[in-house]
Amino acid sequence: MANKRRAHTNKKLPPAVRNSLALLLVLGLGMLYLIKTISDQSSSAQETQQVSSQNQITQAFIQEIGSSAAAIAQEHDLYASVMIAQAILESSSGRSGLSQAPSYNLFGIKGDYNGQSVTMQTWEDDGSGNTYTIDASFRAYANRSESLEDYANLLDRPLYQAVHKSQTNSYQDATAALTGTYATDTSYGSKLNAIIERYNLTSYDK
Repeated sequence: MANKRRAHTNKKLPPAVRNSLALLLVLGLGMLYLIKTISDQSSSAQETQQVSSQNQITQAFIQEIGSSAAAIAQEHDLYASVMIAQAILESSSGRSGLSQAPSYNLFGIKGDYNGQSVTMQTWEDDGSGNTYTIDASFRAYANRSESLEDYANLLDRPLYQAVHKSQTNSYQDATAALTGTYATDTSYGSKLNAIIERYNLTSYDK
C-alpha cells in the first residue's frame, strides 16, 4: 500500500494581525529605549548631585582651614596649596573619623603627639601599586590648629627638605617629593595636583 503524504498548508496571519504585532513590537522597543533613557538621566542627575555635594563640603573645609594653613605655610617655607590639598585627601575633606573629635588628625600622621594617639585601620601601598590594610597608631590633637602646626613641624625634618618652597620651582615639585616619602601611594603626587588645580588652591600660596 502506497504511503500517503500529508499536505501541510502554510497559514498566513491576516494583514490586520500582522500590522498589530508589528506595532506592538515597535511600541515595546520604544518603551525599552524610553526606560533606559530615563534611567541614564536619573543616574547622571544623581552623580551630578553627589559631585556638587562633595564640592560644597570640600569648599567649606577649605574655608575653615585655608587662612591658618596659609599663615603656617609661610612661616615654614611651605606651599599652602600642598598643605590644604593633603588635608583634603588625607581627611576626606574633614569627614574621616580620624580628622574629627577627639583626634583632629587632618594628615594621617602616625605615632603620638604629646603622648596622645589613637589606633585605626589604614591602607598601605607596597610601592608597586598593591594595597593592603593594617592597624596603626595615629597622633591625636586637641584641635585642628594643632594638627596643621604639627604637620608643618614634621615637614621641617631633613627627609622633607625637597618639599620646601626654597628648594623647589613649583608646587608640582613639592608633591612629587612627598610621593614615596610622606605616603607610600605611588600616585600620591598626581592626586594632590588634581585637587590643587580643581579648587584653585594656589591662591593660598604667598
